[in-house]
Amino acid sequence: MNGRLDTIFDANIRAVIPLVTAALVRRYGGLADCEDAVQEALLEASVSWPKTGVPRDPRAWLLTVARRRYIDAVRADVARQAREERDATLDLVGGAATAQDDSLAMLVLCCHPVLQPASRVALTLRAVCGLSTAQIAAAFYATEATMAQRITRAKRTIDETGRDFGELSPAMLRERAESVRTALYLMFNEGYAPSGGELPVHGELIGESIRLTRLLHAALPSDVETTALLALMLLTDARTEARTDADGLPVALPDQDRSLWNADKLAEGRALAAQALAEGPATPLSIQAALGAVHAAAADADSTDWGQILGLYDVLVQLQPGPAAQLGRAVAVGMARGPLAGLAELSLLENDERLARGHRLLSVRAGLLERAGAFDEAIQTYAEAGMKAPNTAERRWLENQARRLEAIERTKK
Repeated sequence: MNGRLDTIFDANIRAVIPLVTAALVRRYGGLADCEDAVQEALLEASVSWPKTGVPRDPRAWLLTVARRRYIDAVRADVARQAREERDATLDLVGGAATAQDDSLAMLVLCCHPVLQPASRVALTLRAVCGLSTAQIAAAFYATEATMAQRITRAKRTIDETGRDFGELSPAMLRERAESVRTALYLMFNEGYAPSGGELPVHGELIGESIRLTRLLHAALPSDVETTALLALMLLTDARTEARTDADGLPVALPDQDRSLWNADKLAEGRALAAQALAEGPATPLSIQAALGAVHAAAADADSTDWGQILGLYDVLVQLQPGPAAQLGRAVAVGMARGPLAGLAELSLLENDERLARGHRLLSVRAGLLERAGAFDEAIQTYAEAGMKAPNTAERRWLENQARRLEAIERTKK
């Protein structure tokens, strides 16, 4: 979704987008063509709605326009015309229960076993979650061109293999649950730490990913990994209100007003995290949920048990080595053992091309340099991180950190 559409579509409207896609797929098949038709309807909405206002029933509006675009694209297809006549009496709006079923059904369809795992997740983020190709590429530490090709191939593969959109059996859900969870996890991360746009948080993406995860958890209540994922989301989302200041800029975790943290979400998340650890062996998701629970247990930043957090990151890096886990561990080392130790850990990651493309390694390095008293180098690193940050709010925050340290340095002179 581009920045313009994000300003038009609130959480309720965004939630209907996958339902519109699902309605077209249920009626016509052809995931690639249906998804293209929905995207054209969204583009038409981005032009029309700012002038005419959001319609009373956005889902019916989008479905009508998408259906029209689909029909225009395949008008010469006689078989399609037969299906159109046969299904003309289908209800365009549908009930809430069917809509929820379609949300989960679309997730499962995009996670078809004929696809490679990475392609399943990418297609889900595109067709179900409405993320742009650029956002998905950032989540995968890949180029936009590579991701566009992967998504196109995935849609064609599903259409060529034959869709299985319909009733969801427990066996099918269990078979595809891992890919569905991965897509939901990346969707939540994009909401919590957007790869682009103006906002530091996309609340609609967070809310929709939690809603869909609850659907999966309800369908597979004994699945430990889904329990852990829901716990992680709730523990993280509980801090959302404290993550931005009055100007909409990010607030670092140590500086957050913890009275703004959502107590109900924290309690539910901690209970689910404990359940996940108790009911199965340690997994990447259960360890991440445990990390969130440790942060949630601290009354203030100074009482955070960084030793325990570092121990959990040690386990996470063993279970799931990768740039995100390694960067998180470097932060924990810096907090538990001092900034110089953290900088030494970061030096081991500086040749990682995936991290080099982004700003997060530079941002962490700048913070550790500041704590170590190396203000001149910290100023330069904050500025470099700001130039790489794709999100406007985060870029402004990093620039402000550089200016703040410059002001402190001037007072010393």
